[in-house]
Amino acid sequence: MIPELRRVGAGRSPVVVIDDFSERLPAIVDLAAAMAPFPRIAGNYYPGLRRLIAEQDEAAFAYVSEILRTASPFIDVDAFDLIEASFSLITAPPATLSPAQRAPHFDSTDPDYIAVLHYLSDTPGTGTAFYRQRATGIEVVDEANVSGFVATARRDAAARPAAYINGTDAQFEQIGVVEGVPDRLVIYRGNLLHSGIIPTDMPMSDHPRTGRLTANLFVKGRRG
Repeated sequence: MIPELRRVGAGRSPVVVIDDFSERLPAIVDLAAAMAPFPRIAGNYYPGLRRLIAEQDEAAFAYVSEILRTASPFIDVDAFDLIEASFSLITAPPATLSPAQRAPHFDSTDPDYIAVLHYLSDTPGTGTAFYRQRATGIEVVDEANVSGFVATARRDAAARPAAYINGTDAQFEQIGVVEGVPDRLVIYRGNLLHSGIIPTDMPMSDHPRTGRLTANLFVKGRRG
């Protein structure tokens, strides 16, 4: 397990990258495959399928618990609670994306809402990128600037092409990249603007053994 602290953007926001995190990737993919097919969750902006992991999913929940135990020294809060965990597959073709899915997003304005992402597939050219909204200079969305970010994003949405964002464009500047290396874990604050890196030629498979498979965990930090 090889941890690395990266800093992105003008705000030097922390992003923790841990390679060779589990050293048992095939067994984890087996867990996900056993839970297929994954459903599409109504009302969720994720451009694909997600299988939520609950306590009754004993083997998968044990894997989630293992992630959190091992990663806890690298999560910069005093304690945390698990909000949600899922196995996820990107499956939406670019032409079907809604305007919101074509641009970087944030998960919460709470600085202690933290994303823990485990790359589980060998899908070349993929990863996670971080962004700055050019018109406002926003990299991190908080309660003070969220209305300005949303208003600008809505104003500019019609001009966005029907495609996944991949690099700097007229509306957003890419400020950091984490490549989607198999068995790499990434930890970042959910209020940091981010988007998956999805190559135009990536197969949109709906099966865990052949698709872009990740485990997506969200935790809420506690301090003091």
